[in-house]
Amino acid sequence: MESTLQSLKNSGDVLFMMLGAVMIFAMHAGFAFLELGSVRRKSQVNALVKILSDWSVSTVVYFLVGFPLAYGISFLRPASELMTIQGFDLVHFFFLLTFAACIPAIISGGIAERAKFWPQVLAGAIFVALVYPVFESVMWGRLATSSGQPLYIQKWFTESFGAGFHDYAGSVVVHSMGGWLALPAILILGPRLGRYGSTGKSYPIPVSSIPFLALGSWILAVGWFGFNVMSAQSFTGISGLVAVNSLMSMVGGVLVALVMGRNDPGYVHNGALAGLIAICAGSDIVHPISALVIGGIGAAIFVKGFHIEQEKMKIDDVLGVWPLHGITGTWGGIAAGIFGSTALGGIGGVSFASQLIGSAMAACVALAAGFVVYSVLNKTAGIRLTEEQEMRGVDLTVHSIEAYPEESVHVGRG
Repeated sequence: MESTLQSLKNSGDVLFMMLGAVMIFAMHAGFAFLELGSVRRKSQVNALVKILSDWSVSTVVYFLVGFPLAYGISFLRPASELMTIQGFDLVHFFFLLTFAACIPAIISGGIAERAKFWPQVLAGAIFVALVYPVFESVMWGRLATSSGQPLYIQKWFTESFGAGFHDYAGSVVVHSMGGWLALPAILILGPRLGRYGSTGKSYPIPVSSIPFLALGSWILAVGWFGFNVMSAQSFTGISGLVAVNSLMSMVGGVLVALVMGRNDPGYVHNGALAGLIAICAGSDIVHPISALVIGGIGAAIFVKGFHIEQEKMKIDDVLGVWPLHGITGTWGGIAAGIFGSTALGGIGGVSFASQLIGSAMAACVALAAGFVVYSVLNKTAGIRLTEEQEMRGVDLTVHSIEAYPEESVHVGRG
């Protein structure tokens, strides 16, 4: 009987994690449609192909290199040996792959419409195989704990500040890393043709489709409950607090973006994402009212940050991934250290100093890695389309087809 119950528990955990993996995998369709709606029509095909291509390359490199590097588990063994505990390690890989593959998906939105295709695929592969797994291992994986005891950086956090770095579902490890990795690429590429005049005057480029942008946001928002809730990684660890905190933070993001963005649909739909990004880190330890505040502040950071980035700093970050994922993700890590304390109704067991330093570490690592990878690629293969290619459009240049082919076909009348 005990053996049967254990087998059922193992099978339940595998099913639980697989369902979470599928929900997060679906979020990548959200990334694709969010980008598709935010770029011009001549770049829509590229948005769709990039996300699926990056996902596929990420799967291979994370399976062979990234996951073994982060968790010390290799799959280069007979299939019979991989079926331990109903293949838990395999589905664990699938689940964590969905997080790792967010890195190139996030970057994609920032460099849209003027980046070469294959150099970016290569950059994404490097990040998913090496850069992300190393940081993941330090905060979540085999370099974070052993036999329940903190190791290395987490040990230093615990001994110095009373608690390790806490990031339940990836505000920092996933989103902040992705946003800060994107910034060097955006800066090295420079703005799209016509985005800023010779005097620095801003000429905003309209999005192609509000409905597709909204669809992308909705898909991401629904899948996010797999991202956050399923981060428990077992049935016994599931938490209703995480679910409601995710909901409250998303709503806080929408409401603040609605007001600050003056009803602008782009801000509203990205405000929902800002709220969800901000709550990932502390979703398991903060009070729902705190989650509402965290999400609202996250949206405020995005709305104000996007304006400053585009109009003051003259950085052409097409989807605003640096303020949305990078800065808001950093805020999420810090917010867990503030609102997770028992003094503010949180569960506790978290240190503000650890959260602040850990969040800053992620930004520094990502910036350094991003500048190295993109500088090398820029000096070798080049990372930007030619002026003629960019004017023609990345869809025709890279994929030789437009998003709506029949509109360009002219049938003669005989």
